[in-house]
Amino acid sequence: MTCFLTPNKGNPIDRDDAVQDAAPTGTHPHVPQIDYRQETFREGMASRDEETKGADRVLRISQLDALELNKALEQLVWSQFTQCFHGFKPGLLARFEPEVKAFLWLFLWRFTVYSKNATVGQSVLNIQYKNDFSPSLRYQPPSKNQKLWYAVCTIGGKWLEERCYDLFQNRHLASFRKAKQCVNFVVGLLKLGGLINFLLFLHKGKFATLTERLLGIRSVFCKPQNVREVGFEYMNRELLWHGFAEFLIFLLPLINVQKLKAKLSSWCVPLTGAPNGDSTLATSGKQCSLCGEWPTMPHTIGCEHIFCYYCIKSSCLFDVSFACPKCGTEVHSLQPLKSGIEMSEVNAI
Repeated sequence: MTCFLTPNKGNPIDRDDAVQDAAPTGTHPHVPQIDYRQETFREGMASRDEETKGADRVLRISQLDALELNKALEQLVWSQFTQCFHGFKPGLLARFEPEVKAFLWLFLWRFTVYSKNATVGQSVLNIQYKNDFSPSLRYQPPSKNQKLWYAVCTIGGKWLEERCYDLFQNRHLASFRKAKQCVNFVVGLLKLGGLINFLLFLHKGKFATLTERLLGIRSVFCKPQNVREVGFEYMNRELLWHGFAEFLIFLLPLINVQKLKAKLSSWCVPLTGAPNGDSTLATSGKQCSLCGEWPTMPHTIGCEHIFCYYCIKSSCLFDVSFACPKCGTEVHSLQPLKSGIEMSEVNAI
């Protein structure tokens, strides 16, 4: 009697079991039996791990920008702090400057890295530190020991370097020389390590500083980054405005503003060809036609108006075709005002 296997078509699991039961055993011993469900599950887990790692990855430029923002904040805080002692005796903070700086940076560390797991620059860029030693795929903040060692390496290292520099600056004993050489050697090794770490950072994009690599803390995004969609209208408007701004930057230096101002003033004020009582040389000699003040070393250019020597000389050097802003007379030669007219004006006043 022949028995036929009829697997259930509605249930794929029963169908797979039926196929495995129906397969002859021992015919192909060298062919391994593959569980397709396990392989699919493993591939899904691997793809999810890759997506998680890609989502947490922070751009190199963002990490470098965060470091620059931190430096700018430190300079701003220090400048504001020193202004508080502007009225005190000069050099009051010079003696304790490393300790004061260390106290300020420790204060910033307490309310940034220790409490929020991120520096000020990282908070601005939506970045925070993550414990890279943790095997969990979920976000794990840095441990307390990592935060404390971060303060020791960053704040304590800067304080020790500045204090050692001040200590060995004016010391010429043999013991101090050896200690200074040892300190310089250690500082050189740290700078070399920082250079190697920076090259690795450019290659892999992790651990922007040597301290982060030694402590096992790296930068990740606080929130998932959404794809920003920019409309074509906005892009066209920005491109047009950018091109127009570049055109203005190129055009404005070519415009002679002083000559244009003189032309506009000559159009607004009607010119009188014949001199009258108000436009005589004696009356116009009381003020410079350019600056409006009492003329210093008064000079004329061939018309009835008086100019300061420095005003008319600078105007002629700036514009070769300079003309009088009052009457439009071109400059042919600079002539000093006669002393008789000048003295008569002084006596009249």
